[in-house]
Amino acid sequence: MSINFDVVMASNDYSVDMNSGLDTLKGASEATRQIATTILEERVPERLSSESKVRTNLKRSFKGSFGQQFSINIYDVDVQRRFNTIGKKAFVELISYFINEALYQESLELSPKAKKVLKDLGIELEEKLIKQLQRSSLDHLHTVSNNFNQDVKLRYRQSREKQTILAKVDRATHATLKPRTDTTRRDITASITRLNINTGNGRLQIQGADETVAFGFPATKRYQELKVASKTPFSENLHTNNSKSREEWETLQLRVHTQTTSTGRIIKYIIEGIIDA
Repeated sequence: MSINFDVVMASNDYSVDMNSGLDTLKGASEATRQIATTILEERVPERLSSESKVRTNLKRSFKGSFGQQFSINIYDVDVQRRFNTIGKKAFVELISYFINEALYQESLELSPKAKKVLKDLGIELEEKLIKQLQRSSLDHLHTVSNNFNQDVKLRYRQSREKQTILAKVDRATHATLKPRTDTTRRDITASITRLNINTGNGRLQIQGADETVAFGFPATKRYQELKVASKTPFSENLHTNNSKSREEWETLQLRVHTQTTSTGRIIKYIIEGIIDA
């Protein structure tokens, strides 16, 4: 059985530089295989080979900006059985989730089934996979973007007529792969818009801003090890705001430091604590 995807590279003349295009396709293959193997075999692959139980296959190309179809194929009965249990919908959601997490971008809200699979994988496996994606495969995926300043989209092909964008990359997203830590403390007023209750990672929206930004906790202060009283305000803020219009959102006063790109753009807030009102 195949799970079908495609890579679409923006182009003005329906063509793309071959070396850059091949590297971008390689990145799509590596990223999807690494995520699929982690989900289905519950391990992060150090190496990808032609003997792997989960592999990607090139399929038809198509006209457009410039695109190439490919598929994830499973060559093991036990792995296929686990895929059937997870289901195609949750599986595809998690591919989008991991790529966007590695790029500090917001992804679609996970379904309850996908959240359970993520929880069962565990924090260590999730964090290891994200670091593996950032190390090389997502760098390769950005090759066309970096060399020619063109957008690249990874899409799930549900059918010939229906495709869903799982991730979109460009030069700006590539800059997030090598974040810089700024230890300068600052105070912010923000609302929690998403929260992974296992890792403590999530998204917040600064009061008055239009976009959300990733947040997390210092490596020396793991979320699981925080006292319940320290965790509760984040989950309560999210729960409260889910039932209100944006204009009525409640906020938290937070002391943070940041991770930025080389240009200084903030891509993640590292929360040091809550400021008492």
